[in-house]
Amino acid sequence: MKLWGGRFASGTDRAAESFHSSIGFDQRLYAQDIRGSIAHAGMLANCGIISAEEAQQLIDGLKGILADIEAGHVEFDVAAEDIHMNVEKLLTERVGAVGGKLHTARSRNDQVAVDTRMWLREQIDAIIDQLNALLTGLLDMAEREKDTVMPGYTHLQKAQPLTLAHHLLAYFQMFSRDVTRLEDCRARMNYSPLGSCALAGSTFPIDRAQTAAELGFDGYTLNSMDGVSDRDFAIEFLAAASLIMMHMSRFCEELILWSSSEFGFVLISDAYSTGSSIMPQKKNPDMAELTRGKTGRVYGDLIALLTVMKGLPLAYNKDMQEDKEPLFDAVDTVIGCLSIFTPMLLTATFRKEKMRHAAEGGGFINATDMADYLAARGLPFRQAHEVVGKLVLVAERQGKQLMDLTMDELHEACPLFDESIYVALTAESCVAARRSAGGPAPAAVEAQIRAGRDFLAARQK
Repeated sequence: MKLWGGRFASGTDRAAESFHSSIGFDQRLYAQDIRGSIAHAGMLANCGIISAEEAQQLIDGLKGILADIEAGHVEFDVAAEDIHMNVEKLLTERVGAVGGKLHTARSRNDQVAVDTRMWLREQIDAIIDQLNALLTGLLDMAEREKDTVMPGYTHLQKAQPLTLAHHLLAYFQMFSRDVTRLEDCRARMNYSPLGSCALAGSTFPIDRAQTAAELGFDGYTLNSMDGVSDRDFAIEFLAAASLIMMHMSRFCEELILWSSSEFGFVLISDAYSTGSSIMPQKKNPDMAELTRGKTGRVYGDLIALLTVMKGLPLAYNKDMQEDKEPLFDAVDTVIGCLSIFTPMLLTATFRKEKMRHAAEGGGFINATDMADYLAARGLPFRQAHEVVGKLVLVAERQGKQLMDLTMDELHEACPLFDESIYVALTAESCVAARRSAGGPAPAAVEAQIRAGRDFLAARQK
C-alpha cells in the first residue's frame, strides 16, 4: 500500500505509476535525503515530539540504509515513487512502526527542497574548485606568455597588436566572474526550507533553526509557501552554468580557429584530439568542438526549468518534479566539460613565431598606433584618423605595410612624421605603448596577474 494511500479506494494504473515515479533520477539525492532525515529525527526528539530512544532507532536505521546504498546493496522500488518514500519504506521495514514517526512535521515538499539545495551546494563547491584550477592555469600561462606578441581581432579581422598573456587574462576575467556568480548563488540558496512542510508549516513545536544549523545552512527560509515552491536557486545556478559554458565555448572556438592551418597559432595535444576515418592527415580538435556543442545543451536546461516555473501558482505543483533532470544534466555537463577543457588548454603548445608573424604582416594592425603618434604631436585625432586611413589605402594599392612607406610618402600625407615612426610601429612598441590600466603593456599585464593571484588567494582563506 502507498504511504499516502489511505484516501484511495483503488491502486494507481501501472503506466501512470511509472510516469509519476521519479526514483529513476532523484535517487542520486539519497545521501542528502538521509542526512536531512537524521537531522529531522534529532530535532523531533529535542523538541519532545518523539522520544530520544525513538530518535536513536530512526537515526541508526537511516545510517544503516546509507551504508547499504553506498555498498550497492539496495534496489530502489519504482512503486515507492521517489527517494523520500523509498528511504521511509526501507526504514519502516527495518525499525518497524516507529519508522512512521519520522515524517512528523515534514512533507515531501520541504524534503525535496532541502535535499536539492544541499546537493546543489556541494556541486557548486566542486565546480568552483574546477574553475579555480583553471584560473590558476591561466595565470601561470600568462606569466610565461607575457612577451608573446599576437594580433587582436574585432569582427574576426586583425585589429591591434597585443600579447597572448593579455588574451588569456581576458578569459581569466570571464571565469573569475563565474566563480563570484556561483558564490552569490550559493549564498542566496543556503537557507533551509525544512519545516515548511507542505506549504503552511507545522502545528508541532519544531525548531527550524536547529535543523538548519545541523545541515550547514545560514538560516531558514522565512515564508513556508516560498520555502517549498521556490526554485529560483536552481534557475540562478543554471544561468550561471550557461555563462560558464558560454565562456568555455568562446575559448574553444578560438582554439579551433587557431589550430587550423590558416592560423597555425596552437597545437592541441594528441591526448585531446582525434583523427579521421578516411583522411590520414587530419588532427581534429574534437574535445573543443564537443564543449562548444554541449553549451547548447546547458542553455536548454535553463530554458526548460524557466518554462516549467513560469505559470505555476503557489505553492508546490507536481510540475516541479521536472526541475531535477535539467539540473542534474547541467551539473554533469559543466563538470565534465571543465574536466576536459582545463587540461586540453594547459597542455596546448602555442606557436609564438606564427603569432608574431601574424601580428606584423597584413591587416595594417598598427594603423591606430600611427594615428595616436600623430595625435600625440598635436594633430586632432579625427584628422589623424583620416590621414592614416589614406595612407592605408596608398600602402594597400602598392602591396605594402605601413612600415614600408617611405618618409616622402608619409610627409606627403602629414609633415608631423619623422624617423621615429618606424620604431613606434613595431609590434613590441605598439604593445608597450598601451600602458593604460587593463591594457597589454608588460606592466599592465603584470598588474592583472597580481590581481588574479590576489583573487585566488582570497578564496583559499
